[in-house]
Amino acid sequence: MLKAVWAPYTLHFKETAITSRARMLTKDTYYIKVYDRAEPHRVGWGEIPLFRGLSAEDAPDYEDVLNETCERIGSGEPLPPYSSIRFGFEMALNDLRNGARQVFFDTPWAQGCTAQQINGLIWMGDKHTMSTRIRMKLDAGFKCVKLKIGGINFDDELDLLRIIRREFDKSRIELRLDANGAFTPQNALHRLDKLSAFDIHSIEQPIKAGQWEAMQRIASESPIPIALDEELIGCHDLNFKHEMLRYIRPAYIILKPALCGGFHEADEWIQCARENGIGWWATSALESDLGLDAIAQWVSAYKPSIPQGLGTGQLYTNNIPSPVTLSGEMLQRRSSVPYDFTQLNSLNWN
Repeated sequence: MLKAVWAPYTLHFKETAITSRARMLTKDTYYIKVYDRAEPHRVGWGEIPLFRGLSAEDAPDYEDVLNETCERIGSGEPLPPYSSIRFGFEMALNDLRNGARQVFFDTPWAQGCTAQQINGLIWMGDKHTMSTRIRMKLDAGFKCVKLKIGGINFDDELDLLRIIRREFDKSRIELRLDANGAFTPQNALHRLDKLSAFDIHSIEQPIKAGQWEAMQRIASESPIPIALDEELIGCHDLNFKHEMLRYIRPAYIILKPALCGGFHEADEWIQCARENGIGWWATSALESDLGLDAIAQWVSAYKPSIPQGLGTGQLYTNNIPSPVTLSGEMLQRRSSVPYDFTQLNSLNWN
């Protein structure tokens, strides 16, 4: 008979994380343990990365839903329609099923046999700070850099891109942008036209989600390929997914399993994208290394040929010591190195 327990944990950023929507010093998350009562030493681990203040799931009854899910574990009932909870429980149950070795998806990458190329993420900051961060990523050997834009003066952002392109053309550095919905339907195409001078690979979510007609127009007229990110959140029905992609016709979708329905629904999104001739890649969403590891294992099963967005685990001072390591732009897993769950085992488990 299965039992599940959970505990809250606060991750601390090394530096203030800034997007066009928020400034963050900490990131609350939850960890879960699932085990058979007959073998309590064999534990399946999962992470439930709730976005406080930014996610629709951040409701007063969230922990009540978490308790109810734990109580029903093993009953055969479906998981609740909370992406973060589905993400964590799918992790834990897969881990337990695969021998409680933190093998969430049994792939060559999970066994330490392959590496995955990732993009270098540049968080928002003032012009000088962002320029310094860009230089660090380039010096580390990244060939694909993703910049979050929309948080500082637009002309300053153009200057940053101009500096990069003076030294590195598109054959040497691929530039991806993430606007996090910072543009408006009225100014988006004008700004995209200015950005296109810098050979941009793609831009994520130029306007806020939920504006299908405006997004469809932007996707069809933009000189830069459009990628949908927040637009995917809250879409759980398979037919609805197809309808949205067929209407907007983006070039790419960005998959964050903790925000777009968990791993099973992320698989559905990939199916929809392929059937509609749309590209995709996966991105972590501020998980600790435990959640990052699960996403990397999952996406590695697809053998992606383009850089993935899987480097956020290094943002924290109190991350969970793990087998996940970054060498330049290549994310790897040292299968011989075990997780250190000392910090987590000392928590108050519910």
